[in-house]
Amino acid sequence: ESREGYRTIPAHKLKSAPVGKRYSVVYLKFNKVFEDDLKVYGGLQGKRLVRARLEGKLKVRQKSKLHEALRVRKDSQGKALQPKISNIQVFGTLVQEGDEVQPEQTLFKLEGLARSLLTGERAALNFLQTLSGTATIAHQYAKLVEGTDIKILDTRKTIPGLRLAQKYAVTVGGCHNHRIGLYDAFLIKENHIAACGGINKAIQKAREIAPDKPVEVEVENFTELQEALDAGADIVMLDNFDPEMIKQAVTINKGQVKLEVSGNLEAANIASKAINGIDYLSSGSLTKHCHAVDFSMRLEHP
Repeated sequence: ESREGYRTIPAHKLKSAPVGKRYSVVYLKFNKVFEDDLKVYGGLQGKRLVRARLEGKLKVRQKSKLHEALRVRKDSQGKALQPKISNIQVFGTLVQEGDEVQPEQTLFKLEGLARSLLTGERAALNFLQTLSGTATIAHQYAKLVEGTDIKILDTRKTIPGLRLAQKYAVTVGGCHNHRIGLYDAFLIKENHIAACGGINKAIQKAREIAPDKPVEVEVENFTELQEALDAGADIVMLDNFDPEMIKQAVTINKGQVKLEVSGNLEAANIASKAINGIDYLSSGSLTKHCHAVDFSMRLEHP
């Protein structure tokens, strides 16, 4: 899937991929996920209750309203389940990625061997409901700053193993990605400042390590803000600043660097901190507080 700023890469090549790039998650490795269900016996219900060559079709239905849906990728699960027979095919995609979906609406239909369809059902829905939940809350947050130049960013507070997938879902919902990991940007926080002996020394060290990487500094008061500005930070994160402090910080900054507001940001208080002169609002709740969307699969005919 082509998205601005991203490029597609197979999952098996992610470890050797150049750092600093942004990747959309188009291939997910389902085989590890299936181990939770199959273990060494291949699963009692799918393998023993359903005939090996029986073909069937499944439709995936949304059970409650959501604003954004992620399209299930068409090839990963089929290859993992039946590599020598045939892939599970998506033969009816009824919504596009990012569409608003209503209760009882069918999203897409699958066809293939019934045994594979039923074996992979829960693993596929687990991915779909989690990522759709992430995209939905991102959509809700994005609406809160609609009409402004402020971008809402995610964080690294993601579900273990789903970093790239959740960050992709955030962009589908209309929000934006902060750094992907510890390799594509510096975010100098309180403990780093203490370990390095001050903000200026921490920024200098970061410039020595990777001169081409952006350097962001988290500050907790106006003194630290001025130190970060004087030391040449690219971005300053205002940690737990209240609205009045944010306004003062904007005045002190005078447009010198990008300003990011962070700290316990959620839907209830985003509007109060979306102040003119702020560039970013970052919130871990986009990915760590996501509420999974309820989907169901139904076999149409065996």
